[in-house]
Amino acid sequence: MTSTWQLPETAHGWVTDGGLETDLIFHRGLDLPDFASFPLLDDPQGREVLEDYYRGYAVVAARAGAGLLLETPTWRANPDWGARLGYDADALARVNRDAVAHLRALADDVPDVDDVLVVGAVGPRGDGYQAGDLDADHYADYHRAQLAAFVDAGADLATAYTLTTVAEATGIVRAARDVGLPVAISFTVETDGRLPDGTDLGDAVEQLDAATDGGAAHLLVNCAHPDHVRRGLDADAAWTRRITGLRVNSSRLSHAELDEAEELDEGDLPDLAATTRELAATLPAVRIIGGCCGTDARHVAAMWEGWTPTG
Repeated sequence: MTSTWQLPETAHGWVTDGGLETDLIFHRGLDLPDFASFPLLDDPQGREVLEDYYRGYAVVAARAGAGLLLETPTWRANPDWGARLGYDADALARVNRDAVAHLRALADDVPDVDDVLVVGAVGPRGDGYQAGDLDADHYADYHRAQLAAFVDAGADLATAYTLTTVAEATGIVRAARDVGLPVAISFTVETDGRLPDGTDLGDAVEQLDAATDGGAAHLLVNCAHPDHVRRGLDADAAWTRRITGLRVNSSRLSHAELDEAEELDEGDLPDLAATTRELAATLPAVRIIGGCCGTDARHVAAMWEGWTPTG
């Protein structure tokens, strides 16, 4: 069933945040076991750090005259990663609800931004850079509880990030449909513009839409440099109109190289901003711009300077 939910129209698009975990680790000196930020919600000081982080992007949205997507710090808040961090099913449900409630309160206190949506962030079951198994129903069962918690807490939608296979994306769309929550899907690509399992980006988009009857509200690409995303595009292909958002890495390094890096590669900020805007100009439906690994509010602000959606 084709999704009937659509991202609300705003004249200047939607700002979202940057590389939450890399910002917290490298700029704010926090220890995030398993690259998980959701445990910060269980600590008063952690909540203060998160609020300060999100307010930086509210400033970007206000300056751009854009809407703001506040996306929960729950990329790792699923059963396998939660268990490693001492969270059972009940604790995960609670923290996923708390994440939405925390951002809903912040959304009500954001000055100079008229349009704010609270988004439940979903991450892959496995490592964000490795292809998983190919059982879509398995993934639907796996992710359903987190999506249900977002519904219980009143999230406006969910977005699943850094997905490496069509199977997991399909399962997440099916699970979101089961619980009645609009969901967006974001694939990641390697330096050649293909998914980590070797699937062409265009094939992944078309296969997902075929498997779910266009059930994803919209699609994004994240955790790749604009140059890498560009290699996966066919500017004349109809599927490119399904890509509504970009959340790019600061670095041109491959995922494998980033995994091994001990220092943060913040990239060349003016170059990243320019290449992001150039990439967005080739994708007529893009209305969401933000960052991923290595980026922070400075990068996202630079991307938005002088940019407005073309679609």
